[in-house]
Amino acid sequence: MEYILIFAVSLMILMVFTLPLAEESVKGTIDISDSLDAKSEMSKLSQVVKEVYGEGQGSKHEVNVNLNKRTKITITDNYVYCNLKLKDNSNKQIKEYFNSTIRKTSITLNKGENTLIVEWPVNGENMIIHKK
Repeated sequence: MEYILIFAVSLMILMVFTLPLAEESVKGTIDISDSLDAKSEMSKLSQVVKEVYGEGQGSKHEVNVNLNKRTKITITDNYVYCNLKLKDNSNKQIKEYFNSTIRKTSITLNKGENTLIVEWPVNGENMIIHKK
């Protein structure tokens, strides 16, 4: 009986200290995964903007951006970025640089698949980006 009691108390002490540490570890892993996913999607969008800019006026491309939560992205002539809320309630800015003639604009993307169109109209001074 004494061994069972010692084992039970030891197990409870172990659980009290290891479960919170495991929970923090899982939160950190999820934050890293979310950050990498957002960086990948911003990179895809950045690449399409570079292609349209390189092809010049009259070019148009679509890009599918898949996000795991509703996110507001901001696009300027030098970069695209979004603010990602982490599990500890802090924010992380995910930013990708490029050259373009896009005026500063913000687009709110829904959770899941979003199709964005990047175009540079013929005889247009600025590139345009919008949701399909």
